[in-house]
Amino acid sequence: MFDKVELSVSSYDTAWVAMIPSPSSPQVPLFPQTLNWLLENQQNNGSWGLPDGNELLTKDSLLSTLASVLALKQWGIGEQKINRGLGYIESNIAAANDDKQLSPIGFDIIFSHLIEQAQSLDLNIPLGGNASEKFIQKRELELQSGWGSNSEGWKAYVAYISEGFGKSQNWEMALKFQRNNGSLFNSPAATASVYTHINNAHCLDYLLSLLDKFDNAVPTVHPLDVYTRLHMVDTLEKLGINRHFKEEIVNVLEETWGKWQRDEDEIVLEPTTCAMAFRLLRLHGYDVSSDALDRFSKDRFCNTLQGYLKDVEAVLELHKASHIVSHSNDSVLEELNSWTRQCLKEYLSSSSTSTHKLYNYIDHEVPFSLSFPHHAYLDFIFNRRSIDHYKVDQRRVLKSSYSSWNLANKEYLKLGVEDFNYCQSLFREEFDLFNQWIIQSGLEKLHFLFSKTKAAYTFFSVAATLTSPKLGEARLAWAKQGLLGCVVDDFFDVWSTEEEQINLTQLMEKWDVDVNKESCSETVKRIFLVLKRTICETAAQACKVQGRSVLDHLIQIWVDLLRSMLKEAEWGRGKCVPSIEEYERNGIITMALGPIIVPVMYLMGPKLPQAIIESDEYNHLYEVVSLHGRYLNDINGYQREKEQGKFVNSISLRLKNGCGAKSEQEIIEDIKSKIDGTRKEVLRLVLQKEGSIISSDIKKVYWKMCRTLHLAYKKDDVIHAKKTPHEMLNIKDVVLNDPIILDS
Repeated sequence: MFDKVELSVSSYDTAWVAMIPSPSSPQVPLFPQTLNWLLENQQNNGSWGLPDGNELLTKDSLLSTLASVLALKQWGIGEQKINRGLGYIESNIAAANDDKQLSPIGFDIIFSHLIEQAQSLDLNIPLGGNASEKFIQKRELELQSGWGSNSEGWKAYVAYISEGFGKSQNWEMALKFQRNNGSLFNSPAATASVYTHINNAHCLDYLLSLLDKFDNAVPTVHPLDVYTRLHMVDTLEKLGINRHFKEEIVNVLEETWGKWQRDEDEIVLEPTTCAMAFRLLRLHGYDVSSDALDRFSKDRFCNTLQGYLKDVEAVLELHKASHIVSHSNDSVLEELNSWTRQCLKEYLSSSSTSTHKLYNYIDHEVPFSLSFPHHAYLDFIFNRRSIDHYKVDQRRVLKSSYSSWNLANKEYLKLGVEDFNYCQSLFREEFDLFNQWIIQSGLEKLHFLFSKTKAAYTFFSVAATLTSPKLGEARLAWAKQGLLGCVVDDFFDVWSTEEEQINLTQLMEKWDVDVNKESCSETVKRIFLVLKRTICETAAQACKVQGRSVLDHLIQIWVDLLRSMLKEAEWGRGKCVPSIEEYERNGIITMALGPIIVPVMYLMGPKLPQAIIESDEYNHLYEVVSLHGRYLNDINGYQREKEQGKFVNSISLRLKNGCGAKSEQEIIEDIKSKIDGTRKEVLRLVLQKEGSIISSDIKKVYWKMCRTLHLAYKKDDVIHAKKTPHEMLNIKDVVLNDPIILDS
């Protein structure tokens, strides 16, 4: 699947190659095989171009047809084919001035030039009325505007559409854009035009290589291998089927990494490819610097061909790359994020008024990317959305339209749907087991009711995050431990006396104890027993994976949590006011991520030696993600807790301690900055390969936790919501209720 990149051939570009005369004998074509291809590949309606043409691509067909007709006329062959082509042009010429039609790049300039070229060959193009004047007027307006600015972007554009200028082209200027492979912008048509006029040897090498690869015809762009293979990797990840192609993906990334290090043209000269390569390489742990994207800063991007064309795909990929920030104060990515965000917003504003367009995945990705940066969505939800918007018949338009099996095909979609529905069926079974556990645990018999929203969130969030079918035990452990964390938090926060809090903590410290002989409330007994049963159950499962007992570690995590919650409760009772540093040290533990993440790590495999659990790297990663969660929790719960008269959190303590006499809003902004900084630090630690002793799969659990925290606190505190938020209902439908049904 990854071995060969398949591109449709282009009648338009093939026609330009066919027009090249032999340097030794100008009366004959240099590549007669391309003429034969044109003779054999006219469509039934008289046009040239891709079959099954879209009604919005008539300009594309007109351009390809006129170029093909001229190639045949130039060499005096195919009169019947020429006449049929002219008939198609006459029947569809009105589309050439129809602004509702999609225009190939440079259409107004190139089409006008072809008409003039036809006249020089005594070929009568049936334009009708004053169409010819309109074409010339459009061309002159574009030329006047472009040369008026005389920007580098305009010069790149003029070089790219060199075939639209003929002898009037400034070939010295055009050759400044020649690439190492001999082409101009990987465009066969432009390169053929250069060679026709100045016999540049490197251009010939490029054209010969194309015909050697594609036989008798050429595509509209080549090479496109790096972009296409990266796009395939990206698509597999979007559809949630990347785990089936691990070896192939590694090979693509290794090959891309080599090209990245060598600064090859396919990457460094193409903003779309460069941005996608940066994003995928960095997310897969390659040490790529954002400095490579500095060449596409706002001012410099304007000087590129894509900048002049306002290429939305390029801007979108640059924007997505700008989200992958693993260091604070990365000025390159910050600036990139700023200008691309604004550009995409302007695109949405203008494109929303246009209904005359091909289906384009861009129109669905732009609003999603603006609303959901990389840290702000859960994988299974993203997979569903990607599948829903996936189309197998995508055509792309440069100077001519093209398609590629590698970029969109039914096999991707079919596998994505099958995989999604299979995972969904597993999640339904696991959700039933989770609900059975809740009933059997006796949690529903507590004198205080835990929120059904909390129960739902703990399961749906992990199912949408930890999606691999083989991780069922890990998902259930996450959900159970997460719900128990919420129950214990409510117990300490609202529903217990100081004595009960102390009793529960002491029971966990003793562990091997008969609760019936202890002097404590029924609530304390019930919570302790469900904690003990669940911890023992999880430890037994983990022992099978790890080959050793991890029970003591799981117990200690809960003991640490209860001690820290007790300390926080004492602060709340006004026994003392902690410093900000003391509060945050304690808050790292009371965020209660330890009881969730650690069992998941043990259950996922591979084996985790004790040395890793005790390492500085592990502890730092745990502390940073917990602090990130603490800041999110505090900033979203601040107003609620303030109304309840609670003043022990990150914001209230900073207000109380002065913090340079900052206002409440200034402190809130400071906390938001800390949220941003800790998230970047988590990503850095997760992606770091050099010097790391923790496996990538294990570290990614922490990043997945970051994403679930973002969802929990995106708008309001989901955990403390009085009713199930609409967003949570949507997640439930995706995770459990709505299978995907493919159209036949």
